Amino acid sequence: MKAIELIILNLEEVRRRSLILWAGIPTEAANWRPDAEAMSIIEMIRHVLSSDYIYNIIAKNHGWEGGEFVTPWDGRPLTTIADEIAFAQPHHDAVLEDFRKYSEQELSDIIIVREDRNQRRKLGDYLLRIAYHESVHTGNILTYLRTLNIDRPNIWD
Repeated sequence: MKAIELIILNLEEVRRRSLILWAGIPTEAANWRPDAEAMSIIEMIRHVLSSDYIYNIIAKNHGWEGGEFVTPWDGRPLTTIADEIAFAQPHHDAVLEDFRKYSEQELSDIIIVREDRNQRRKLGDYLLRIAYHESVHTGNILTYLRTLNIDRPNIWD
């Protein structure tokens, strides 16, 4: 199996588990947040979903110097978790399709420079961090649900 196939497999597996978790969140919990500065559950889900799009732009441009991104989510009202997932799916599919085009050589040779974060990463490393980002927020949401005493779906199967 090629490196890009493993990266995509990892991204797909992390998303599969996220979808299980997100589908198990009761509607009444979607807007809950632990404090005024924290993202609500639905905001965090949108953040994860829209981040795919942003990570792809950064990969295509071999970096980002800072500033704001314009995404298809800008100005779109938050409604339901299911709606967020449905809206994001075509964008997620397009991102994975773009990633499939990278060669083994490009994964090593392309350097992603994030001036805004003082980062320099090989493309392969950068793409792996996308799944890590989603996993961190999955952990956040699991903690939120525990705080609310909501049974968490089994995402481990």
